[in-house]
Amino acid sequence: MGSDPGAVATGADPQRQQQVERDSGALSSQPEAGRPLWGAANTALLRWLPARYQDGEGEPRGRGPGGVQDGLLLPPPRRVSREVVRSSLKPRDHQYSQLLVEWGQYIDHDLTLTPQSVAGDDCLHTCENQAPRCPIQTEDLRCMPFHRSSPDCSLGSGSSLRQAVGRQQLNAAASYMDASLVYGHTPQLQSSLRDLAGLEGKLAVNRRFQDPDGRPYLPFVARLPSRCRADPRGGERVDCFSAGDSRVNEGLPLIALHTLWLREHNRIAEALKHINDHWSPETIYQETRKIVGALHQIITMRDYVPKIVGRASFELHLGAYGGYDPAVDASASNVFATAAFRFGHASISSALSRLNHSFQEHPLFPSLSLHHTFFSPWRIVKEGGIEPTLRGVIGTPAAAANANMLLVEEVTERLAVLDADQHMDLASLNLQRGRDHGLPGYNDWREFCGLRRVQTLDDLTEVVRDRRVAEKILNLYQHPDNIDVWLGGLVEHFLPGSRTGPLFACLIGKQMKALRDGDRFWWEAEGVFTGQQREELLKGSVSRLICDNSHITEVPLDPFRFREYPAGFVGCCRIPSINLEAWREKKSPDLQRCGSPRRIKQGDYILSSGSGKLTARYSCYHGFKLEGAEEIVCRGGRWSPEPPRCTEASDD
Repeated sequence: MGSDPGAVATGADPQRQQQVERDSGALSSQPEAGRPLWGAANTALLRWLPARYQDGEGEPRGRGPGGVQDGLLLPPPRRVSREVVRSSLKPRDHQYSQLLVEWGQYIDHDLTLTPQSVAGDDCLHTCENQAPRCPIQTEDLRCMPFHRSSPDCSLGSGSSLRQAVGRQQLNAAASYMDASLVYGHTPQLQSSLRDLAGLEGKLAVNRRFQDPDGRPYLPFVARLPSRCRADPRGGERVDCFSAGDSRVNEGLPLIALHTLWLREHNRIAEALKHINDHWSPETIYQETRKIVGALHQIITMRDYVPKIVGRASFELHLGAYGGYDPAVDASASNVFATAAFRFGHASISSALSRLNHSFQEHPLFPSLSLHHTFFSPWRIVKEGGIEPTLRGVIGTPAAAANANMLLVEEVTERLAVLDADQHMDLASLNLQRGRDHGLPGYNDWREFCGLRRVQTLDDLTEVVRDRRVAEKILNLYQHPDNIDVWLGGLVEHFLPGSRTGPLFACLIGKQMKALRDGDRFWWEAEGVFTGQQREELLKGSVSRLICDNSHITEVPLDPFRFREYPAGFVGCCRIPSINLEAWREKKSPDLQRCGSPRRIKQGDYILSSGSGKLTARYSCYHGFKLEGAEEIVCRGGRWSPEPPRCTEASDD
């Protein structure tokens, strides 16, 4: 809260209350003038190096006749996928659980969302290479559909700035690690996900289904019927779930994690309402969101990132937190979103394990080939809830990645995409997306990170530690400078204690430092939480999240590390819990004299005493506008002036 526990109830930090405006690009996370859009949704991904397009402005490398770039032939993405990336076998990484892979996808969705252009003819039924289409040619001379990423339209076509910087791509999500994938990154979505009628600061839940213990599921999307797969056996239809991020239904582990955080929000909100019965629903919602956002930051930076980049790289590229730095732009970079943080695709398993209470193969709901889990929320509702899937991701070792065993055929030959009526290839999509975004080549990024450029086969062999793979890559690309950065970073030999090579460790580390240091609402920043609250937040973990929001009763202390059941598991009673008493706030004398302010329809208030006077600041829900005084003040034992009202906003 940023105030002493015994102080007046102020609700969420007044700055954090403006999250809606920040997400929509109307307000900066930065107080300094001239930086109003740093990290805001629907702004351009940050360029750490100048774009590299075939025509210098926007044409993807290798797109023209013959795919020639700098006099050399760029290999088609599908050929690279089939000859270098695709793997039919994947060994197991017995150090880490599958949760390490799933959390990477989950937290990526909190940071980046690159929308695609949809103008023009139907890309699904033509191979014609015409904007915004950039189809991926396959080995049988057919093609996979591919739409280019939406450009940043603030740079006008043909403008001098456009010609200078090249085509820029949008990040539709707010870059900050703030749990926007739980709450939404637009005012309209945020409002639709809330249980505004309940007056308890909670999120909305599914009205048709709940698990056998009465725990809630995510609500359905507004437009029904949805495009998600239906149970082939028939019965009551289960539609796509709705969450703060539209990709929630891509896989069962993603649905399970979103469900846990929905339940966690409502659990914390209920506890805060009991502790502070004078808090308004808006105060409860905002303060709960603030706690949930902090837990996302803690789990990611403390438990996840060091395992990915290695402890040495973490200290090198991030180091200890030194407080908010207003000179740091926390916007997601293009190379991070489009290449580096897609490293986890090489750790995707070909099957999803579903386990029973003894962490053995579930007799009723067995493990599934991955392609049977895409966009199938019905399997959560009708096949045991989230527990079989959660046990699978914490009780199964992750798939190991190495240079000659990268992406499994489940995602290179049988990937499902809702907008496509054919199987897609994740590796080809990644390579094509990097060229679409004008990412410079592998060597340019190595130089950017202070690493030695690769010039010869021996150089590449030294980096990859597999000469056969190095030979394949150079035979395809003809010159090291042409190697796509996603592929080059993916095949690098892992650093000690990491799951990435030196290039991706640098790029991920640099991005994580910017996300941390450039966010003045970071959980450790001065004034965001009290010292006592920070101590309690550090008790948060994925293990506690699972214990509090499912009927799983035994978990590893660190569920990202693989442990054999039962030796490596402990009872939930041994997992530390956050004591929310640290958020207790006494009623101030003014609040006791004036009482709680009057509630208004289609809006709410938060209390503040920052000006020395107890004030109630009102705001309206999305779609409504405020009429009357925005703030009322407690004077002489009464509130003055009269509270405002919220009226339906016109379309004008």
